[in-house]
Amino acid sequence: MSDDPLSVTFAALADPTRRAILARLAGGEATVNELAAPFAMSLQAISKHLKVLERAGLITRGRDAQYRPCRLEGAPLVDAAGWIDEHRQAWAGRFDRIAEHLDQLQSKAAQSSGEANERGTTR
Repeated sequence: MSDDPLSVTFAALADPTRRAILARLAGGEATVNELAAPFAMSLQAISKHLKVLERAGLITRGRDAQYRPCRLEGAPLVDAAGWIDEHRQAWAGRFDRIAEHLDQLQSKAAQSSGEANERGTTR
């Protein structure tokens, strides 16, 4: 896997458990136990997911005595959304050009069909 930030972000987002953790953190900080509650997996497994998210820069883990909250970090998501939007716009333009081309082909086909019908009725 590539170490560029965008690749690391998308790799972290590829897992549904990690996406669910991020969705939970979008509502505010939470502890590991709070994040683990809805999942049928060990705290160790949740910790591994958190490490992947932390490496990607998607979360940070604080330390306040015994309380160690996890927080969502938005910058990598903004970068990923920007990349997606840039490519979405390119594909939308391509689809628009394909639609225009299909419209032209249909118009030509309808015109050819109409001309053929006119020639057939004059005989």
